[in-house]
Amino acid sequence: MTDPRQEAVGQGELEFSPDERDAVYKAIFNRRDVRGQFLPDPVPDEVLARLLQAAHHAPSVGFMQPWSFILVRDASVKQRVHAAFQTANEEAARMFEGSRADTYRRLKLQGILEAPLGICVTCDRDRAGPVVLGRTHIPTMDLYSTVCAVENLWLAARAEGLGVGWVSIFHESQLREALGIPERVVPVAYLCVGRVSHFLRKPELETAGWRPRLELSSLVSFDGWERRSDDDPLLPLLRRE
Repeated sequence: MTDPRQEAVGQGELEFSPDERDAVYKAIFNRRDVRGQFLPDPVPDEVLARLLQAAHHAPSVGFMQPWSFILVRDASVKQRVHAAFQTANEEAARMFEGSRADTYRRLKLQGILEAPLGICVTCDRDRAGPVVLGRTHIPTMDLYSTVCAVENLWLAARAEGLGVGWVSIFHESQLREALGIPERVVPVAYLCVGRVSHFLRKPELETAGWRPRLELSSLVSFDGWERRSDDDPLLPLLRRE
């Protein structure tokens, strides 16, 4: 048996320099959900390979790696996906009332046809078998793990100067049909990916007044749900932008 210590890497070899650390935070804070700024340029295969590698190195409970990636480049397939979006979007618009409904209809909520690449990230719930380490009591951990792959891909794309837009307004069954996804497999995210003309300074929904960013300090509790200490020295740090 291999000594696990032989596989270890010294802490110094994995340490981030201040510039490398700042680059990670820059990607996080400047990530945006892109809908309307896509350019037609194809995503180079070398870049796409790096994005998929980043996604594939996401954490997964029990090392399930439940994700798969459907790359959508064909215009006719995009049209099928777009038709599924339109059906659900019209239904969603009717769920809001008054000015909220008007605002909803003005928002551009997808770039399915404009983006040069679509990526559907799926979760195969049977891949690791019926009993999975870490999923024994919370069966949705495979879905949560797949979302980690989405975030890895998104941050890597931002570091590469690419925009990503997550389209979530679908009937799951219609997206399955459009992409030929088996019933056991869950389509977790349909992502529009490509170069963009610009990135917005703030999230589009925040700028449009749909919802403000919540105050972080109001979301942090100590040692139990909504247990707060107003004089805790962490709280002023959380209020910094």
